[in-house]
Amino acid sequence: MTTVPPTAERLLEGEPLMVHLATSVEGRPHVAPVWYRYADETVEVVTTGRKLANIRRNPQVALSVQRDEAGQTQWMVTLLGTAEVVDDADETAVARRRINEKYGADPDAHADNTLVRIDIGSATYRTY
Repeated sequence: MTTVPPTAERLLEGEPLMVHLATSVEGRPHVAPVWYRYADETVEVVTTGRKLANIRRNPQVALSVQRDEAGQTQWMVTLLGTAEVVDDADETAVARRRINEKYGADPDAHADNTLVRIDIGSATYRTY
């Protein structure tokens, strides 16, 4: 059974938009924009700092991405999932290059970040 509807998958796989990643530790939410890559009901991000520390303590996360045009929302997708920190330098390098390529960045940019894979548990979307 597919968790992410095909229309939502096409939206997530398209243009390079920021996704807002929400983490929570001890009842305190933290939301931050990150670059991402979506494929096969999995989101990959490479991150560091508070986001990474929060995920290590509580792997339950939410993601929200939205496309606007001239201040008008075109579509939105919200995902809930379970994150896994991948402490493997080779896997992180491969994922970082894929994500950096999507956003037009140098392949080796953000070399200090760590790979996080998010298994999607549920998805909602809306087009306008």
